[in-house]
Amino acid sequence: MQYKNAVILLNMGGPNSLQEVSSFLKNMFADPCILNVQNTLFRSLLGNIIVNSRIEKSKKIYEALGGGSPIAKITFSLTQKLQARNPSTLYTYAMRYSPPFCYDVLREIQDKGISDIILFSMYPQYSTTTTLSSFNDALNSLRKLAFQPCITIVERYHNHKLYIDAIANTLQTNLSNANPQDFVLILSAHSIPISRIKKGDPYQYECEQSKDSLKQALEKRGIRFQNIALSYQSKVGPVKWLEPNTQDIIQQHAPKNIIVYPLSFSIDNSETLYELCMQYRELASSVGIKDYRVCQCLNDSEDFTQLILALTQ
Repeated sequence: MQYKNAVILLNMGGPNSLQEVSSFLKNMFADPCILNVQNTLFRSLLGNIIVNSRIEKSKKIYEALGGGSPIAKITFSLTQKLQARNPSTLYTYAMRYSPPFCYDVLREIQDKGISDIILFSMYPQYSTTTTLSSFNDALNSLRKLAFQPCITIVERYHNHKLYIDAIANTLQTNLSNANPQDFVLILSAHSIPISRIKKGDPYQYECEQSKDSLKQALEKRGIRFQNIALSYQSKVGPVKWLEPNTQDIIQQHAPKNIIVYPLSFSIDNSETLYELCMQYRELASSVGIKDYRVCQCLNDSEDFTQLILALTQ
């Protein structure tokens, strides 16, 4: 079949097996957008030190998740649902630090003779550490392939109505018949170094916009939580990162009931399924929180399918 165009969903990825944990970490910490060291040799040496210090801990995390990250499996399911809704467009995905890599995906598209490509960021809020890294990877791959298609970029949708409505729907489903006034809502986003914000990275501002838009949308539905807090998780290393930390916010609100929505994640991964669902659940229990809930990411839901279709057609 000749497709009229292609949509590539770009994300960070995750090890598909325990054997991929090492290469995943090496690829991540070799990325100058992640490890902001200009000297390539020094970045490589520092990256290897970080990888060696983290690899066993990371393997234990992925063991707890069944032997690997679910991100590729869920994303594949999402592309299949998109494909069924719009057969004239090829829907596929590429990961930054684990297979399938962008170079290989673009080469397949080139071989199919497709000349119009939409690069879709799976990061709702733009950041140089994630969004920019994925787009740079795609553009570098195009140069290596000497492939010059027409490129359209969808780089953010942090306050798009369909995105905000999708989160509100998820929260309503998670609450079921419970009273939202009995819960504190924590919007947990992946943290990034403060130094990136000072250099103009819009990520923190866009997370705050997402929070404000969601609060308004929930109020229109008559849903009012006891409190809504924006927090940040997954800090790495000694430098100063965005705060407050999610674990600190959980402890501050104990013993109140808590519902967590993973604001900056579109597909479930180790940060949501392990850190939020396992690690912080234990923390919540230890500080007397009786009802601790974590919402799923948008994943391959109908809401997320509709959002992607709306932004790419």
